[in-house]
Amino acid sequence: MLALDTGLVEEWLSEFKTLPEASISSYATNLKDKSALISSLYKVIQDPQSELLEPVCHQLFEFYRSGEEQLLRFTLQFLPELMWCYLAVSASRDLQSSGCIEALLLGVYNLEIVDKEGHSKVLSFTIPSLSKPSVYHEPSSIGSMALTEGALSQHGLSKVVYSGPHPQREMLTAQNRFEVLTFLLLCYNAALSYMPAVSLQSLCQICSRICVCGYPRQQVRKYKGVNSRIPVSSEFMVQMLTGIYYAFYNGEWDLARKAMDDVLYRAQLELYPEPLLVANAIKASLPQGAMKSSKEGTKCIQVEITPTSSRISRNAVTSMSIRGHRWKRHEQAENGNDATEMGNFIIPEISVTNVSGEKPGNGEKSRALAENDVQHIQGVQETATDPRTDSKCMPEIRRQKSVRKMMEDGINSSGRVQF
Repeated sequence: MLALDTGLVEEWLSEFKTLPEASISSYATNLKDKSALISSLYKVIQDPQSELLEPVCHQLFEFYRSGEEQLLRFTLQFLPELMWCYLAVSASRDLQSSGCIEALLLGVYNLEIVDKEGHSKVLSFTIPSLSKPSVYHEPSSIGSMALTEGALSQHGLSKVVYSGPHPQREMLTAQNRFEVLTFLLLCYNAALSYMPAVSLQSLCQICSRICVCGYPRQQVRKYKGVNSRIPVSSEFMVQMLTGIYYAFYNGEWDLARKAMDDVLYRAQLELYPEPLLVANAIKASLPQGAMKSSKEGTKCIQVEITPTSSRISRNAVTSMSIRGHRWKRHEQAENGNDATEMGNFIIPEISVTNVSGEKPGNGEKSRALAENDVQHIQGVQETATDPRTDSKCMPEIRRQKSVRKMMEDGINSSGRVQF
């Protein structure tokens, strides 16, 4: 470690101790822009024998419990490197040189598992439904989904997963080590959008180192320093993949691709189903070429944007459309019955003439009366068959039937009308 780096770290340690309370906020805002100081702190953490390691860990813990959001994030950016240093020292069984790092990790863990009032936290995570669009998927791209009774009963229901409460820890052991580290990496992933590029690079590098140390791939990667295998848990590897997936789309494509391959390699050796599923899903969703994104640009994940026009067909089957279709069908059936009854009612053509063509007298009067009756009946028929007056159809039909019966009774077999 150079004297320049030592001087920067010592100045940083003394500056915060003499800082007045009113200046902490402005100090925290400007701290993230000091790239030379951040680089020097990484060098201190990577050297377990450094005399500045213990005061640096103490200062980082003071930042974390100060309550200032910017200072908390400043400490979080060193979390992947701190984890790697602790695991590397634990693998070499030199636990004495990692005492200050272990104390820092335990301090951050015990602060995160409780709220401001000292009560245990219970974290909740809502699993999105695949039937609804999100920033990660479109339901139309999944394919047709069977509309079953079970699917309808689960439609719109959100599944919530809870984590916690977590017990407080006084020391790290082989039994609880990865329980604590997994939770710490979860806290780091929650603040990924605030992490600088150097922190994402550190995350990808330590993920590769943890997964290949002690295995044949270590010779391919040319990693030196730790030759023994570092045990990992399935949950810890899933949290590593979460950070790697973010790094893919935020300027660290090459390092993230290498880290994902190493995590997938280790998951295959350990036969862990969860990391295998997540890693293969990430690998299948990656574009063919490397992402040419600016490291200082907006951090985002490229996804398909739902168009403003609705993709739902107008003929889509829904509960409302089924109900409306049933009502429409019933109305058509009723109207059809009415139209059929009116259509089948035929007024017979009545032709009353003089049989011999002689002596018109009474016959002419009867024929005139019959023609007037026929005109009246035809007028009744036109009125009754008007489809716009459904409520008046039945009375007109009854009147029409009565007239028909009267006319049939008044006509004898010779075609004459009897009065």
